[in-house]
Amino acid sequence: MLNEKELESAKILWEKYLNLTQELLKFINLQDIETFLSLVPQRDQLIELMEKLPSKDYLQLEEFKEIGKKIIPMDREIMYKARAWLNKSRRQNSVVRSYDLTNSILGAQSVAFNRKY
Repeated sequence: MLNEKELESAKILWEKYLNLTQELLKFINLQDIETFLSLVPQRDQLIELMEKLPSKDYLQLEEFKEIGKKIIPMDREIMYKARAWLNKSRRQNSVVRSYDLTNSILGAQSVAFNRKY
């Protein structure tokens, strides 16, 4: 079991993780992908710090279970919305590439059509 100092560290990390998860959800809902993507590495750093804790026994405590119950549905929603955004982004990129290709083909033809003989 963790000592008091380690337990307090775990609590601080998990509360930060919860707050960052809430922020991620907020920014993906606002479709502010730039801010969303800037927060992801911060949350990854918290995960690394949590993994370095000497014991995971604290996860059996009710307060950590409650934090987990709050995080899980938000994580699912974030994953769903991030996938939706990624798919939309891919479709938009595909349309842009298609448009660019069409313009380059038509651009070459329009030069031929505009020649004055």
